[in-house]
Amino acid sequence: MPMARPLLLFVLLWTLGLLLLGSIVHAVGASLACPDWPTCFGTMLPEMTGGVFWEHLHRLWAGALLVVFPVAVILTRRAYPDRVMLFRLGLAGIGLLLVQSVLGGLTVIFQLPDAISTSHLALAFLFLALATVILVRTGPETDDYRDAGSGRRLVRRAGLVVAGIVFVQSVVGALVRHTDAGMACPDVPLCLGRVIPPLEYPAVQLHFLHRVLGIVAAAVTLRYAWLVVARTRVPFARRTATALAAGVVLQVLLGFASVAGRLAPPYVSTHTLLAAMLLSLGVAMAAHAWPSAPR
Repeated sequence: MPMARPLLLFVLLWTLGLLLLGSIVHAVGASLACPDWPTCFGTMLPEMTGGVFWEHLHRLWAGALLVVFPVAVILTRRAYPDRVMLFRLGLAGIGLLLVQSVLGGLTVIFQLPDAISTSHLALAFLFLALATVILVRTGPETDDYRDAGSGRRLVRRAGLVVAGIVFVQSVVGALVRHTDAGMACPDVPLCLGRVIPPLEYPAVQLHFLHRVLGIVAAAVTLRYAWLVVARTRVPFARRTATALAAGVVLQVLLGFASVAGRLAPPYVSTHTLLAAMLLSLGVAMAAHAWPSAPR
């Protein structure tokens, strides 16, 4: 087995860990624990205590990804020299990581501006999607979709739709978090005691939008998951659809728990991690059902 695939899997898992760490950093109020960048209190080896532990660990984790992913791209190029598109996706991923590094620095330098912080998470999700595509498309070629009953189009459409709506919902969630609108509706499942709350205030509007989109995302995901399981016989697609269905139900419960728990770090951080996993599953489903390997 080429070393590229194990390293690509490592990159995917490492990226999920990075997203979890980033969420913990914000949840525990450590986003500015290191007031300078790229150093932390003027050094690359600060005392790892309190908020500095989480913030600097997040930086070191991201730095490791900047080293490992280019190596994975090079190994992928050597293992699959005819897959030009995979190499291009890898180069795009390296570019995303470099932009991410700059955005990470700007969030500190400009004291956590909402637009930059939200863009930081959005690009992280885009990189996760890209890494997922590369990993799936370097898998062994199969003929799972050889017959009309395989439902290739359905599986591909389901993955794209679910991934798209999860991405949009996650960006809105990032806005909710970075604009401190997470407790604009302090009760669940109602919002300020109503099904439709008074919408005079931007924070309430944003929080309520996140809830509505969450319901839409759950309904769409469950619908497509059922269709894939009911109408296809491809094991990978059926397993992924089942995981999506279970994951989106858990995600809704975590959203409720995050509010009921007053944005306790374990709840909100797991909420972010699960959103990333749902995005990756949707992208994996679509990538697996793509008609031919990118070249």
